Amino acid sequence: MKYLLMMNCPKTGYDTFGSWPQEAIQAHIGFMIGFSKSLKESGELVSAEGLASPHEAKIVRAGKDGQPVTDGVFPESKEFLAGYWIVDVPSTDQAYAIAARASAAPGPNGGPMNMAIEVRQVMSGPPEDIL
Repeated sequence: MKYLLMMNCPKTGYDTFGSWPQEAIQAHIGFMIGFSKSLKESGELVSAEGLASPHEAKIVRAGKDGQPVTDGVFPESKEFLAGYWIVDVPSTDQAYAIAARASAAPGPNGGPMNMAIEVRQVMSGPPEDIL
């Protein structure tokens, strides 16, 4: 079964990350690289990506003529999607265990951040009972 593990960042996180001590930034990035590498080596990783700052994001909707209409960033949001992993594992418990490992990425003081990682099963299609 495939699961999407979503790492969210508080609105202030993108701005404060750059103010961390250089060693803490390097430790955090090193952890994330090593974490993804270990998932790849175990055969559990399908995909993983970090996302650009929400300051660069736009909301897009189709206008009346079908052309894209963009809106600014998300000022009302408290958190933003910072990155994700898609894993292919035999059970929900395994997905939860992987999410807990990601949650323990080191923070500015070197200790685990214990970030909330949202875990959702990737559906292969709509449930048959609604078709």
